[in-house]
Amino acid sequence: MIMSRIEAPRDEETGNLVDRLLSGLPTEAVLTDPDVTASYANDMASFCPAGSPAVVVLPRTVEEVQHVMRTATDLRVPVVPQGARTGLSGGANASDGCIVLSLTKMDRILEINPVDRIAVVEPGVINATLSRAVNEHGLYYPPDPSSWEMCTIGGNIGTASGGLCCVKYGVTAEYVLGLDVVLADGRLMSTGRRTAKGVAGYDLTRLFVGSEGSLGIVVRAILGLRPQPPAQLVLAAEFASGAAACDAVCRIMEGGHVPSLLELMDRTTVKAVNDLAHMGLPETTEALLLAAFDTQDPAADLAALGALCEAAGATQVVPADDLAESELLLQARRLSLTALEAVKGTTMIDDVCVPRSRLAELLEGTDRIAEKYQLTIGVVAHAGDGNTHPTVCFDAADPDECRRARESFDEIMALGLELGGTITGEHGVGVLKKEWLAREIGPVGLEMQRAVKAAFDPLGILNPGKLF
Repeated sequence: MIMSRIEAPRDEETGNLVDRLLSGLPTEAVLTDPDVTASYANDMASFCPAGSPAVVVLPRTVEEVQHVMRTATDLRVPVVPQGARTGLSGGANASDGCIVLSLTKMDRILEINPVDRIAVVEPGVINATLSRAVNEHGLYYPPDPSSWEMCTIGGNIGTASGGLCCVKYGVTAEYVLGLDVVLADGRLMSTGRRTAKGVAGYDLTRLFVGSEGSLGIVVRAILGLRPQPPAQLVLAAEFASGAAACDAVCRIMEGGHVPSLLELMDRTTVKAVNDLAHMGLPETTEALLLAAFDTQDPAADLAALGALCEAAGATQVVPADDLAESELLLQARRLSLTALEAVKGTTMIDDVCVPRSRLAELLEGTDRIAEKYQLTIGVVAHAGDGNTHPTVCFDAADPDECRRARESFDEIMALGLELGGTITGEHGVGVLKKEWLAREIGPVGLEMQRAVKAAFDPLGILNPGKLF
């Protein structure tokens, strides 16, 4: 195993580590106070162990990142790259004695090019900041995770994140054209291109997207942009069952419609959002489907989609009258995970993706699992691409509830695989799903992935203990 080559620095070595780091970093970029470093120990995932970092560094330049990696290689110290730590799989959790490499200070938008339709950014740029900046040029950066006001582009690349618009525009991987990456030994490598087309050699850019910082440190990204579409209008459709809502999703996709958003909230989620934000969503519904179009005539598109919802058994179909009402509905969807966390105080957020045609089976199976374990499990979903987020609500102070939460979480992942799906559509593997990654890709796949890891990181110092 690669990871066996790593040993945490002994106490007497920590001083040497810090001195070596300070030889190429400003004093304010190196944090050693244990109370401060402890605050960088983990991301937002539950049930994921985290260690105690030896030091936290906050570089501002590529050269400073190279210095950190050269130091880590010389001293055989593990390095855990971090962005905003909004991840949900433990992928940014520290290991004992590691260097936490926080890239949040590398937050410059270096270029926005309307002709080439690209942006060049550093990894610490906030997703929403980039989106607003390119909007000023009449351009659009589509990936929009629910945490877009907090999460960083580097983190989005590391986890291959998705968002609400995936049904029409796709995920982060489809917009990363090129990368500058600092390798484990401190060398700088460039991948990809600035051009609209390019097939020279292996696609190393895609290899880094979703690698969770285990192959190299992304220090610059070339991102593809699109022309800014018209503002979208949203429709809400109520259903008496999750199966009927999923039937509507199948009819919409089979009919060739291309909504800019197609989201589902089950009754548990709707109630949680109302309890948190008093938004007046219809709690009599078993499933609420939100659809949107950003076309030239969204009202006509919504009318056609609404007819399909009614044919599938929708009890009520309500198109938004204006952009303000549309934004209110989208805000309800974005509040879903926060609202579910408020139900019991702690959540485990699953990220199972299944073929659209089997979405109803996943919802029905999740209901059975919730009943079996006597837990509240709310489901929100990017229904248009089959990516569901069954969210287990539990009391972290109750050991029995914690046990039941973990077992129910695992059963949902098993169900997803049985239905021909995948254990993660956009949150990544991290610590939380290591065992399940091995089950999904099999022993040969696991062997080849470990071989790739060894080629890029022979000492195993980059984000050890993650993925596999």
